[in-house]
Formats: sequence, C-alpha cells, structure tokens
Amino acid sequence: MADTPNLSLPLLQAAQSQKHVTVNEALTRLDALVQLRLQSVTVSAPPMGAPDGQAWGVPAGGEGLWEGQDGRIAVLDNGGWVFVAPLPGWRAYVVDAGADMRWTGSAWAAIGAAVSASGAGIALRVLEFDHVLTPGGAQDTGVAIPSHATVFGVTGRVIEAISGTLSAWRLGADGSDNRFGSGLGLGLNSYVHGVLGSPLTGYAPMPLTLTPEGGDFSGGTVRLAVHFAELTIPASV
Repeated sequence: MADTPNLSLPLLQAAQSQKHVTVNEALTRLDALVQLRLQSVTVSAPPMGAPDGQAWGVPAGGEGLWEGQDGRIAVLDNGGWVFVAPLPGWRAYVVDAGADMRWTGSAWAAIGAAVSASGAGIALRVLEFDHVLTPGGAQDTGVAIPSHATVFGVTGRVIEAISGTLSAWRLGADGSDNRFGSGLGLGLNSYVHGVLGSPLTGYAPMPLTLTPEGGDFSGGTVRLAVHFAELTIPASV
C-alpha cells in the first residue's frame, strides 16, 4: 500500500532513498486536511497567487490544472497541486460561504440542524450582504433571497449614514414595502430588526426593497442579513 486509506498520506517504502520528501509530503497533507478549511467549493479554476497550504474543493467542471479532479480537495504545495479524495462525512469550514459543510459523497452540503445519511436535511442560513444606496426612490437589492427559502426575518445595520431628503426608510419584499420595518433610522449604526409572525417562502429568487419615506435617497450603505431555513435533497445515486 503506497498511501494511507483515509487521508491518502504517502507511506515510506522499504530501503527508500530521499525519505524526507515522502515524509514532508505527508505532513503537508496533514497540515491542510486536519481541521479542514476550504477557501471555496464553487471556484472551478486554480486561483492565481494563492499561498501554499490553502485547500479548495474542486467542483464539477474543474479547469486548467484542476481538470479531471472534480470532487477532490486541491491543496497547494510548493507551487503545485496535490489532490485528495474526501470520504463521505468529512467536514470543512468553507471560507467564501462562511459555512460548515459536509461531503455527501457527491457534493459539499451545508451542515444544518439535521442531515440524513444521503444528505437530505434542513439547514439554517444567514445571508449577509451590503447594499449601497443609489440616488432616488425605492430600490431593490442586487442580492436576492434564494428560491425555496423559508424566511424568518431580516436584520440590518446602517454602516454608512444614509443621506438625502428622506426622513426615514422602510424595508420590505414580495409586494410589501414595510414587511421588515418602517420609520427606520438614517444615522450610523441605526438598525433593522424585522421578525415575521409567519415565515415567508418564495419559489423564485426574491430581492429586498428599500423605500425612502418623505423624500429620496442620495447615498449611504446598509448591511442586511436574511435569516432563513433551507431544505436539502438527497444526493444523486
């Protein structure tokens, strides 16, 4: 056996020369795979300028030096890529998603409140993003609530004071412009705490709508967080 069965660590062979090369490769894989931290599981091409030691989950359709490595973990080592196949049940923190994920055997799925052996489950999510206000009246966010999400509420914080002729603003979605609050403040650190009495579910991506009261927006930035639940389906067979 040339490699260990779980982490694919290279093993020393009898009378092998240059033993340090094999040992160092095994240590490099351990350094990346223990307390696994993936930079992304959706980027399909090797990133430029990434430092040694970073790990990435190669999605379907890997390109360039990742071609043919779909589903494997790519670890950057000494300027080159080392690939390791994850086993079902491996867990990782995925940096660009800000979420803990689990390898189902065919994909990385976010870990939720409950997950079946095949990857079906219910997951609690928070989608956070910054919306830069443009001059004028009511406007939709560029980021949308995902389709089939069950939303419990939206919170937010003004991170750059809102300016314009308005006296306050309101936040809504799905045909109600004040679903998550009205009379909201303009100053730095003013906040939104919009909790729904009944969860809202949409069957298509749904933007939030910010509406000025008593005038128009001219600028400012609001950080918004959508709190929702999402169902995941069993993995393909």
